[in-house]
Amino acid sequence: MNIKSLLLGSAAALAVVSGAQAADAIVAAEPEPMEYVRVCDAFGTGYFYIPGTETCLKISGSVRAQLSWSYDNNTNTSDWNAKSRGLVQFDAKNDSEIGTIGSTIVLYAWGDEDGQDGTFVLDEASITVGGFKVGYFYNYWDNGLAGETDELGSNLINSIGYEYAADAFKVGVFVDELHASVGNNDGVGIEGQVSATFGPVTAYLLGGYDFANSEGAVRGIVEAEVGPGTLGFAAIYSSGYNQYYGASEWTVAASYAAKLTDKLTLTPGVQYWWNVGFANVDQWKAGVALDYKIAEGLAAKVSVQYKDTDVAGDDGAWGGYFRLQRSF
Repeated sequence: MNIKSLLLGSAAALAVVSGAQAADAIVAAEPEPMEYVRVCDAFGTGYFYIPGTETCLKISGSVRAQLSWSYDNNTNTSDWNAKSRGLVQFDAKNDSEIGTIGSTIVLYAWGDEDGQDGTFVLDEASITVGGFKVGYFYNYWDNGLAGETDELGSNLINSIGYEYAADAFKVGVFVDELHASVGNNDGVGIEGQVSATFGPVTAYLLGGYDFANSEGAVRGIVEAEVGPGTLGFAAIYSSGYNQYYGASEWTVAASYAAKLTDKLTLTPGVQYWWNVGFANVDQWKAGVALDYKIAEGLAAKVSVQYKDTDVAGDDGAWGGYFRLQRSF
C-alpha cells in the first residue's frame, strides 16, 4: 500500500467516525418548570398552598424575652428571674366534601424555666371539621378578662365537642379528660358555654361538672366597649374542689383596658376570693398592666401585681414582669 492510499483510507475513516458522533450528539434537557408557592386567601391572611396539594398552611409564632420579679412582705425577701420562650404554630386547612378540615399544632420551649431549658412542650394538637373539634387544647376556662390580674381558671386537656356559631350567638359543649392535681381522682368532665353579642356588649355563661370529684363550677363574664376601652366583669361559683375551678367557693373580678393611644393600652384590674381553698380564707389582688406597641410585630408589656389574704400576720406579696415579644 502506497502513502497516497493510506492517507485516503485514513480520511474516509475519520469522516465515518465524525458522522457517527454528530448523529449521537447529546442534547441538553429542558429544565422542569418550578412550582412556586401560591398564596391561599380562602382562610385569611398568611396561608399558602403546600406544593402539590390543595391544603393551605400558615406558620406563625413568637419570641419572648421576660424579666420577672417578686417581693414577699412577710419575709422581706425578693427574687428575680430572666427567661426566654420560643413558640411556633402550624395551621393547616382544606375544603372537602364534609366541610373545611383544619388542624393546629403549637410547640414552645423556655430558656431557664423550672429546669425545662430547651425542652419543647406541646401546647396544642387539634383537629376541626366545621364546628366539631377534638384533640389537646385549652378549653373555655382559659379565657379571661383583659390585663394580667384575673385568675379565672385554665385547662389544657384532651377534649372532644361541638360549637355552633351564628352571627352574634355561640353555643358549645365539650367532654373532657380531667387530670387531678390533688389525689387520684382522674376522670371525665363536661362543660358548656353560651355567648352572645348585643351591640357593644358581649356576655359569656360557662358551666363545668367534674364527675370524679362530683363537683362543678359556673362562670359568667360580661365585656362592654366603654369610652376609650373595654370594661369587663367576671364572677365564679364553685360547689367544691373540682378540676374546672377549685381555687375558692366564690370570686369576682373586674378590669378596664383603656386604649390611651394607638400604641399604648393601660389595664388596671382587681379580684376578690371568698373561702379560698374552701378553708374559710378570703383573698384579694390588684394590679396594672401596660402594653406598648413598639412597631409592627414588636411589643412590650409591664405588669405589677399585689396579692394579700385576710389571715392575721399576712402582709401580702408583690410580683410582676417586663416582657418584650416579637410576633410573626
